[in-house]
Amino acid sequence: MPRWPAQVLLLSLAAVLVLPVFALAASWFGFDAAARDVLLQMAQTVLPDYTLTSLVLCVSVAIGVALVGVLTASAVTLFDFPGRRAFEWALLLPLAMPAYVVAYAYTDFLQFSGPLQNWMRTSFGLSGRLLPEVRSTSGAVWVFTFTLYPYVYLLARTALAERAAQLMEAARLLGAPLARRIRTVALPLARPAVAAGVALALMETLADFGVASYFGIQTFTAGVYKAWLVMDNRLAAAQLATLLLLTVAALLWVEQRAQRRMRFATLRGQRAGSAEAQPVRLHGARAALAVLVCALPVLFGFVLPVLFMLHPLIGGWDVLPWGQFQQWALNSVRLAGLAAALAVLIALALGFAARARPSGLTRGVSQLVSLGYAIPGAVIVVGLLLPVGWVQERWPDAGVGYWVTATALGIVWAYLVRFSAVALQSVQAGYARIPGSLDDSARMLGTTGTALAARVHWPLLKRATAAAALLVFVDVMKELPATLVLRPFNSDTLAVVTYNLARDERLGEAALPALALVLVGLIPVILLSRTLRQR
Repeated sequence: MPRWPAQVLLLSLAAVLVLPVFALAASWFGFDAAARDVLLQMAQTVLPDYTLTSLVLCVSVAIGVALVGVLTASAVTLFDFPGRRAFEWALLLPLAMPAYVVAYAYTDFLQFSGPLQNWMRTSFGLSGRLLPEVRSTSGAVWVFTFTLYPYVYLLARTALAERAAQLMEAARLLGAPLARRIRTVALPLARPAVAAGVALALMETLADFGVASYFGIQTFTAGVYKAWLVMDNRLAAAQLATLLLLTVAALLWVEQRAQRRMRFATLRGQRAGSAEAQPVRLHGARAALAVLVCALPVLFGFVLPVLFMLHPLIGGWDVLPWGQFQQWALNSVRLAGLAAALAVLIALALGFAARARPSGLTRGVSQLVSLGYAIPGAVIVVGLLLPVGWVQERWPDAGVGYWVTATALGIVWAYLVRFSAVALQSVQAGYARIPGSLDDSARMLGTTGTALAARVHWPLLKRATAAAALLVFVDVMKELPATLVLRPFNSDTLAVVTYNLARDERLGEAALPALALVLVGLIPVILLSRTLRQR
């Protein structure tokens, strides 16, 4: 294949996948008096609330996930106690829980008219509100902390497992007590991992729409949707989306810098030696404390929300909309399967291009595509609808708005913008395990181009490709913000139905699609836990 068609194809693919960012940047070129007035009006009214609420939420969630993640990672890595092996994988279970599903579960059980407060009033003769309001900023902090801490736990656990046990053993031989070994040896080793995990958790927090909307919290994401769908102001939505994107970009820079520091520390540690060192055995009260530290996050982030959803599900089993549920599930599977297949094809094409002809172009396109996962769904929606609005204004008969909002084109496009990065990372990891000598041998035997990819690479990439498709499939199934706006007519998904039913206070009916999303989310968690055990 000639080189220039491949370059044009790569550039076109990159342009399609980063269109939301280009559209938001282009919206500022038309900054005029009207745009200035809108920005000033927001600065005087809603912008301070959005900024303050988002800041308080991010700071609180950062402290929460760092504390829970570091404590649990330290417990299962540095110490040995009853149940430690089970907690190693159980602490990953909250990854299967979408934050908005946990929010609905806690609200249904703990609200004023929920089962717990009704039982307390009946049993103890009390009246009025007996528990704090769940739908609040503090409630959102609770939900995000116990659903997002696995980011910190997973990265910190990996960092500590690399070298902490060996260095702590060396410090023990030098006479350092346990508390000092943890404070001066283990925690500094985990600092880059904690920073990367906290940055990932904050990106998820800022990108969330379901929890913020349901709890009535004035965050930037909720403000973007309100500006576009309620106030019908594209300019205000674009400005808020730009501010949100800049904040996420700063967090992404922090995460990538921390990841580089983690790799540097790991390589240095590997050269230093790999002597085995056993975790410290705990007994009595210390062992009980370690069990409690590991059990509470699993309880609050997975067990209790599942039980809260099972309660109304079992009670209303006979009136559940099973027929509609099948249609919702079919719509979700259809969209997720289509997006996963296209994302894998894009990832394979980019991976092969980077392998066959490494250049600045292929590296640049891969980096641009990799940024998509950090873009919040609200930003993607605004970035896709802005150019659609511009085209509709100039060529009203073109029908672009119909194809983007009334068919699967728009929503699949949004999925690819956000989740192609997931498939690309998995495919690149698979390519990294294929020795370059195989390519050289194949070329010497006359196999080049697509034949090389089909006959040499593909058999060795099957597992990585399957993992990529699975991860994209699960992420699409749980995606709410983009799906809520861009889904085709009469094609509600499980995520959208869960949100709509919960918003209408039909939490008992919302339990069925919510639990289905949890079951789907368990698949990659199980695979991840198996991978960690094998390592």
